[in-house]
Amino acid sequence: MAKLNLGVWIPTYAWPQAGGDNVLRIANTIRKCDEYGFDVWVIDHLLSAPGLYGVSWLEPLNMLAYAAALTARVRLATGVIALPMRHPVVLAKEIATLCHISGGRFMLGAGTGWDSAEFKATGSRVEERGRRTDEVLEALCLLLTKANVSYTGRYYSFDDVTIDPRPAAMPRIWIAGGSKIAAPGDHDLPIIARPVMDRVAKAGNWLSRAAGKQEWVKRDWLQIQEHVRKLGRDPSTVTFGHCNFIHMTETDDEQRAVEAAREPFTRAMGTHRSFDHLRECYLIGTVGQLCARIEDLVGAGLQYLVLGPVTDDPEQIDLIAKYIAAAFA
Repeated sequence: MAKLNLGVWIPTYAWPQAGGDNVLRIANTIRKCDEYGFDVWVIDHLLSAPGLYGVSWLEPLNMLAYAAALTARVRLATGVIALPMRHPVVLAKEIATLCHISGGRFMLGAGTGWDSAEFKATGSRVEERGRRTDEVLEALCLLLTKANVSYTGRYYSFDDVTIDPRPAAMPRIWIAGGSKIAAPGDHDLPIIARPVMDRVAKAGNWLSRAAGKQEWVKRDWLQIQEHVRKLGRDPSTVTFGHCNFIHMTETDDEQRAVEAAREPFTRAMGTHRSFDHLRECYLIGTVGQLCARIEDLVGAGLQYLVLGPVTDDPEQIDLIAKYIAAAFA
């Protein structure tokens, strides 16, 4: 099978009444990622998002600082951070600090966000997310590469700001987005928006979302490649990445594998979507079925895969290494 670079969404689930054992399992997961060479990614959700998930997540930049202290060689990434909910000057300082303490291992996975409750809680509106995202990206690129910078946008403005210490180079940026099966009241659609494709073309890295059908992911990638061509760019300069949730069980029996995944997926995703819906979006099934589904994406051009166990059991990282990393090494 084709070679694939791998990352892991570490299980930073904000379980109700989670205690010290949960922190130890997260730490063990992070250490295993460093041992196997899997980049460490963290999810960002300020609040619980019942339109799609059954749980919230711990704050991502704090968790990456924790991961930086537990790792030595793997990259550390937000996967993805909702840019419109952060002020660019504060976020630039946080990113610069992560770059400094990790020896430059940080990558910025960035998205617009989608949960209207999170926008309202942070003083903005979901309808503003695209322009806010573009402004934050523009401002970050200035703040992290130059001294004494100023910026004037519709939503963010600052004058003569210097962030120290600035990273030696601008961190790699991954733009997330794509077609999504819409939840009630959702502003997202089962298409990839042109502004998302513009950001992908500029950054050179796309991270496709898991909340849609696999055929939609491949369709989106074809559209991105065509969009890049129309901009006069070589599509081979853009990296195709994908993130998805997973639960692995060592069995060739499909029914046993599916039933083993039911409880952890339901706990993480909630009960507002049917389990058939979850199976359509996420990686559920036998090892062979999971590898076949990944191979299908690799055949379409996938180069980077982020897998998110829906349980905080560190053994899931061992299984990813044993079966998926070994198959796509």
